[in-house]
Amino acid sequence: MKKHIFFDLDHTIWDFDRNAEETLNELFQTYKLEELGLKSCADFITTYTENNHQLWADYHLGKITKDFLRSERFNKTFIQLGIHPDAVPHQFEDDYVSISPTKTNLFDGAENVLGYLQQKYTLHIISNGFKETTLTKMNLSNLNPYFENVIISEDVGVNKPNPIIFEYALDKAKALKEESIMIGDSLEADIYGALNFGMEAIFFNPLQKEKPGDVQKEIAHLEELLKLF
Repeated sequence: MKKHIFFDLDHTIWDFDRNAEETLNELFQTYKLEELGLKSCADFITTYTENNHQLWADYHLGKITKDFLRSERFNKTFIQLGIHPDAVPHQFEDDYVSISPTKTNLFDGAENVLGYLQQKYTLHIISNGFKETTLTKMNLSNLNPYFENVIISEDVGVNKPNPIIFEYALDKAKALKEESIMIGDSLEADIYGALNFGMEAIFFNPLQKEKPGDVQKEIAHLEELLKLF
Protein backbone atom coordinates (compact mmCIF):
# COMPACT_ATOMS: atom_id res chain seq x y z
CA MET A 1 0.00 0.00 0.00
CA LYS A 2 1.42 3.35 -1.04
CA LYS A 3 1.77 6.06 1.60
CA HIS A 4 4.45 8.37 0.17
CA ILE A 5 4.68 10.05 -3.25
CA PHE A 6 7.97 11.63 -4.30
CA PHE A 7 7.83 14.20 -7.10
CA ASP A 8 10.50 15.77 -9.24
CA LEU A 9 10.05 19.56 -9.47
CA ASP A 10 11.38 20.97 -12.76
CA HIS A 11 9.63 19.71 -15.89
CA THR A 12 7.17 17.78 -13.69
CA ILE A 13 5.32 20.28 -11.51
CA TRP A 14 7.11 23.57 -12.23
CA ASP A 15 6.93 24.21 -15.98
CA PHE A 16 10.62 24.84 -16.61
CA ASP A 17 10.42 25.38 -20.35
CA ARG A 18 7.48 27.78 -20.19
CA ASN A 19 9.07 29.80 -17.40
CA ALA A 20 12.40 29.83 -19.23
CA GLU A 21 10.71 31.02 -22.41
CA GLU A 22 9.06 33.94 -20.60
CA THR A 23 12.37 34.91 -19.02
CA LEU A 24 14.34 34.64 -22.24
CA ASN A 25 11.82 36.73 -24.16
CA GLU A 26 12.25 39.47 -21.55
CA LEU A 27 16.04 39.25 -21.59
CA PHE A 28 16.14 39.21 -25.40
CA GLN A 29 14.59 42.68 -25.27
CA THR A 30 16.57 43.91 -22.25
CA TYR A 31 19.89 42.98 -23.82
CA LYS A 32 18.80 44.14 -27.28
CA LEU A 33 20.08 40.91 -28.75
CA GLU A 34 18.87 41.86 -32.22
CA GLU A 35 21.60 44.49 -32.23
CA LEU A 36 24.12 41.69 -31.56
CA GLY A 37 22.88 39.93 -34.68
CA LEU A 38 20.30 37.54 -33.23
CA LYS A 39 17.22 38.10 -35.38
CA SER A 40 14.94 35.49 -33.83
CA CYS A 41 14.15 35.06 -30.15
CA ALA A 42 12.48 31.75 -31.02
CA ASP A 43 15.73 30.41 -32.52
CA PHE A 44 17.63 31.60 -29.47
CA ILE A 45 15.20 29.80 -27.14
CA THR A 46 15.30 26.60 -29.22
CA THR A 47 19.10 26.49 -29.28
CA TYR A 48 19.34 27.30 -25.57
CA THR A 49 16.79 24.65 -24.66
CA GLU A 50 18.69 21.95 -26.54
CA ASN A 51 21.97 22.94 -24.89
CA ASN A 52 20.43 23.25 -21.45
CA HIS A 53 18.73 19.85 -21.61
CA GLN A 54 21.98 18.16 -22.66
CA LEU A 55 24.00 19.88 -19.96
CA TRP A 56 21.41 18.94 -17.32
CA ALA A 57 21.56 15.32 -18.49
CA ASP A 58 25.33 15.43 -17.97
CA TYR A 59 24.87 17.10 -14.57
CA HIS A 60 22.43 14.39 -13.43
CA LEU A 61 25.11 11.82 -14.19
CA GLY A 62 27.86 13.76 -12.43
CA LYS A 63 29.79 14.41 -15.63
CA ILE A 64 29.88 18.19 -15.12
CA THR A 65 29.64 20.62 -12.22
CA LYS A 66 27.00 23.20 -11.42
CA ASP A 67 29.47 25.98 -12.24
CA PHE A 68 30.28 24.45 -15.63
CA LEU A 69 26.59 24.08 -16.49
CA ARG A 70 25.91 27.69 -15.65
CA SER A 71 28.94 29.06 -17.44
CA GLU A 72 28.43 26.96 -20.55
CA ARG A 73 24.72 26.92 -21.44
CA PHE A 74 24.37 30.51 -22.65
CA ASN A 75 27.96 30.92 -23.75
CA LYS A 76 27.59 27.88 -26.01
CA THR A 77 24.23 29.14 -27.29
CA PHE A 78 25.50 32.58 -28.23
CA ILE A 79 28.56 31.20 -30.01
CA GLN A 80 26.51 28.59 -31.89
CA LEU A 81 24.30 31.40 -33.15
CA GLY A 82 27.29 33.30 -34.52
CA ILE A 83 28.10 35.74 -31.73
CA HIS A 84 31.82 36.39 -31.26
CA PRO A 85 33.02 35.19 -27.82
CA ASP A 86 34.14 38.72 -26.92
CA ALA A 87 30.60 40.01 -27.54
CA VAL A 88 28.80 37.44 -25.39
CA PRO A 89 26.95 39.27 -22.55
CA HIS A 90 28.33 37.46 -19.52
CA GLN A 91 25.83 39.01 -17.08
CA PHE A 92 23.07 37.25 -19.03
CA GLU A 93 23.37 34.02 -17.03
CA ASP A 94 23.15 35.85 -13.68
CA ASP A 95 20.07 37.77 -14.79
CA TYR A 96 18.45 34.59 -16.05
CA VAL A 97 19.11 32.82 -12.74
CA SER A 98 17.66 35.79 -10.85
CA ILE A 99 14.49 36.10 -12.93
CA SER A 100 13.54 32.60 -14.02
CA PRO A 101 12.87 31.12 -10.54
CA THR A 102 10.42 33.95 -9.84
CA LYS A 103 8.13 32.69 -12.62
CA THR A 104 5.19 30.67 -11.36
CA ASN A 105 3.85 28.69 -14.31
CA LEU A 106 3.01 25.14 -13.24
CA PHE A 107 1.88 22.26 -15.40
CA ASP A 108 -1.86 22.15 -15.99
CA GLY A 109 -3.73 20.64 -13.08
CA ALA A 110 -0.77 20.71 -10.69
CA GLU A 111 -2.48 22.44 -7.78
CA ASN A 112 -5.67 20.43 -8.16
CA VAL A 113 -3.77 17.15 -8.26
CA LEU A 114 -1.48 18.02 -5.36
CA GLY A 115 -4.43 19.13 -3.25
CA TYR A 116 -6.18 15.83 -3.91
CA LEU A 117 -3.13 13.65 -3.30
CA GLN A 118 -2.18 15.53 -0.14
CA GLN A 119 -5.41 14.35 1.51
CA LYS A 120 -4.48 10.68 1.00
CA TYR A 121 -0.68 10.54 0.89
CA THR A 122 2.41 12.27 2.23
CA LEU A 123 4.08 14.19 -0.59
CA HIS A 124 7.77 15.00 -1.02
CA ILE A 125 10.07 16.63 -3.59
CA ILE A 126 13.38 15.15 -4.76
CA SER A 127 15.12 17.69 -6.99
CA ASN A 128 18.46 17.88 -8.77
CA GLY A 129 17.83 21.60 -9.16
CA PHE A 130 20.15 24.10 -7.52
CA LYS A 131 19.25 24.83 -3.92
CA GLU A 132 18.70 28.58 -4.04
CA THR A 133 16.58 28.46 -7.18
CA THR A 134 14.58 25.42 -6.01
CA LEU A 135 13.63 27.12 -2.75
CA THR A 136 12.63 30.29 -4.61
CA LYS A 137 10.44 28.32 -7.03
CA MET A 138 8.76 26.42 -4.21
CA ASN A 139 8.08 29.59 -2.24
CA LEU A 140 6.86 31.90 -4.99
CA SER A 141 4.75 29.20 -6.66
CA ASN A 142 3.08 28.46 -3.29
CA LEU A 143 4.10 24.80 -3.41
CA ASN A 144 5.51 24.42 0.10
CA PRO A 145 2.17 23.65 1.80
CA TYR A 146 1.76 20.49 -0.28
CA PHE A 147 5.08 18.85 0.62
CA GLU A 148 6.39 17.36 3.83
CA ASN A 149 10.03 17.31 2.67
CA VAL A 150 12.03 18.99 -0.08
CA ILE A 151 15.14 16.94 -0.82
CA ILE A 152 17.70 18.86 -2.89
CA SER A 153 20.70 17.10 -4.40
CA GLU A 154 23.10 19.87 -3.39
CA ASP A 155 22.26 19.19 0.25
CA VAL A 156 22.72 15.44 -0.13
CA GLY A 157 25.92 15.64 -2.16
CA VAL A 158 24.76 13.38 -5.00
CA ASN A 159 22.22 13.71 -7.81
CA LYS A 160 19.45 11.41 -8.96
CA PRO A 161 19.87 8.66 -10.23
CA ASN A 162 22.40 7.89 -7.48
CA PRO A 163 20.67 5.51 -5.04
CA ILE A 164 22.07 7.48 -2.11
CA ILE A 165 19.65 10.34 -2.70
CA PHE A 166 16.68 7.97 -2.77
CA GLU A 167 17.87 6.30 0.43
CA TYR A 168 18.29 9.73 2.02
CA ALA A 169 14.78 10.76 0.93
CA LEU A 170 13.18 7.62 2.36
CA ASP A 171 15.06 8.04 5.64
CA LYS A 172 13.92 11.66 5.85
CA ALA A 173 10.32 10.65 5.14
CA LYS A 174 10.50 7.61 7.45
CA ALA A 175 9.16 5.64 4.49
CA LEU A 176 9.72 2.15 3.10
CA LYS A 177 10.42 1.42 -0.55
CA GLU A 178 7.23 -0.58 -0.98
CA GLU A 179 5.21 2.31 0.46
CA SER A 180 6.74 4.83 -1.94
CA ILE A 181 6.58 5.88 -5.59
CA MET A 182 8.55 8.41 -7.68
CA ILE A 183 7.00 10.64 -10.35
CA GLY A 184 9.22 12.57 -12.75
CA ASP A 185 10.04 13.49 -16.33
CA SER A 186 13.62 12.26 -16.57
CA LEU A 187 13.97 8.62 -17.56
CA GLU A 188 17.60 8.56 -16.44
CA ALA A 189 17.37 10.53 -13.20
CA ASP A 190 13.85 9.93 -11.92
CA ILE A 191 12.53 6.72 -13.43
CA TYR A 192 15.57 4.47 -13.73
CA GLY A 193 16.98 6.06 -10.60
CA ALA A 194 13.93 4.95 -8.62
CA LEU A 195 13.48 1.59 -10.37
CA ASN A 196 17.12 0.60 -9.90
CA PHE A 197 16.79 1.56 -6.25
CA GLY A 198 13.81 -0.78 -5.94
CA MET A 199 11.06 1.83 -5.84
CA GLU A 200 8.12 2.10 -8.23
CA ALA A 201 8.02 5.04 -10.62
CA ILE A 202 5.66 6.85 -12.99
CA PHE A 203 7.11 8.52 -16.08
CA PHE A 204 5.62 12.00 -16.63
CA ASN A 205 5.75 12.33 -20.40
CA PRO A 206 3.81 15.39 -21.63
CA LEU A 207 5.77 15.51 -24.90
CA GLN A 208 4.79 11.91 -25.65
CA LYS A 209 8.33 10.69 -26.20
CA GLU A 210 8.71 7.00 -26.98
CA LYS A 211 8.48 5.03 -23.77
CA PRO A 212 11.06 2.27 -23.20
CA GLY A 213 9.59 -1.18 -22.83
CA ASP A 214 10.96 -1.63 -19.32
CA VAL A 215 9.10 1.45 -18.04
CA GLN A 216 5.61 0.27 -17.18
CA LYS A 217 3.82 3.32 -15.83
CA GLU A 218 3.40 6.55 -17.79
CA ILE A 219 1.19 9.65 -17.79
CA ALA A 220 0.99 12.55 -20.24
CA HIS A 221 -1.02 14.87 -17.95
CA LEU A 222 -0.83 15.31 -14.19
CA GLU A 223 -4.59 14.88 -13.83
CA GLU A 224 -4.20 11.26 -14.89
CA LEU A 225 -2.89 10.75 -11.36
CA LEU A 226 -6.41 11.34 -10.04
CA LYS A 227 -7.41 8.00 -11.54
CA LEU A 228 -4.27 6.15 -10.45
CA PHE A 229 -4.45 7.15 -6.80
